[in-house]
Amino acid sequence: MAPLAFLLGRWLGAGVGGYPTIESFQFGQEITFGHVGKPFLSYSSRTWLLDAEGNPGRPLAMETGFWRPRPEGKLEVLLAHPTGITEIYLGEVNGTKIELSTEVVARTESAKEVTAGHRLYGLVGADLAYAFDMAAVGQSLQPHLSAQLKRA
Repeated sequence: MAPLAFLLGRWLGAGVGGYPTIESFQFGQEITFGHVGKPFLSYSSRTWLLDAEGNPGRPLAMETGFWRPRPEGKLEVLLAHPTGITEIYLGEVNGTKIELSTEVVARTESAKEVTAGHRLYGLVGADLAYAFDMAAVGQSLQPHLSAQLKRA
């Protein structure tokens, strides 16, 4: 678990999102990484819309899952979304930088079409920064979200 220890705790901050099929937006986010003594981290994320002044608005996306370190810096991440999408990411941990790409994306009949994802996480000073690229609704893999979060 040592390679992922820097993630442990609760992170709060803000980010920006956009995609060719939607208008750009600002969002607030809370991410929590936990550990219960087993060889994985629990993970949860929730986001909410921010207005132009940074005030919180309606809830946006949620996801929950598990981050499973593997030998030689490898990492498996399993995520579930209440919108009917599940994802399995494979990637690598290199110091305080993590890069992940989807191995599997599965969705229910009612879920929007998501076909691939790519995520980068890392420490920037004491902050957790990330960027998320997505392929969905007929669009190729391209930037969707980015944020910078502070340890709460």
